[in-house]
Amino acid sequence: VKPAINPAAQHPLGTARTHGDTRERLLSAGLRLFAGQGFAQTSTRELVEEAQVNIAAISYHFGDKAGLYRAALFESMGGAPDADIARFSNPALTLARALGVFFESFLEPLREGDRARLCMKLHFREMLEPTGLWDEELAHGIQPLHVALMAVLCRHFGIDAAVGAADTDLQRLAICLAGLGVHLHVGCDVNEQLAPGLMAGPAALDLWADRLTMFGVAMVQAEARRRGVQLLAEPGREPT
Repeated sequence: VKPAINPAAQHPLGTARTHGDTRERLLSAGLRLFAGQGFAQTSTRELVEEAQVNIAAISYHFGDKAGLYRAALFESMGGAPDADIARFSNPALTLARALGVFFESFLEPLREGDRARLCMKLHFREMLEPTGLWDEELAHGIQPLHVALMAVLCRHFGIDAAVGAADTDLQRLAICLAGLGVHLHVGCDVNEQLAPGLMAGPAALDLWADRLTMFGVAMVQAEARRRGVQLLAEPGREPT
């Protein structure tokens, strides 16, 4: 009779590396290969060779190749947006502060350099070569951010959230605000060609956070003027 196998003792890399290191190696390898080749064209052998791990590591940490793909798609950009939503939805925040936190959620992945480019490439692949996960990304990632941003705008415009949901101009404003952040990901390679170094380093990204907030507030104020309404008064400031 064979002795029972202790999964911990059978860890694919033994004691040389921690579980977390093995998982991160696979996640990084999956991100690179899936982004470059797509799900169908990437084999498990390529994944483990790229990560330099035993083939059993995939099932140990992710279940199977599909599980690794799911993790690469959803975890590499920071996972679910719940924490970001909770921060910028805080009703105690001024408009500028709320938008600042909102834009920082877009900038944070860019602080990881090339990883952000691979994440965006993988998301494009999922849209063009769907595995069935894009609807999940839309429902649990993109849509909640949009709804939360709409709620922030409704509060500052003094509009009931249910009414605001049917306000097409407010929807346009929310999409335009999000577009400022999205373009830094979608257009990162083009932007580097147009203005080299504009995204280089933490200080540059801090400046982007400041400017995006300034531009975002200006867009909201422009919509308020177009409507002929005053925004919610903020501490120490007259309503606009």
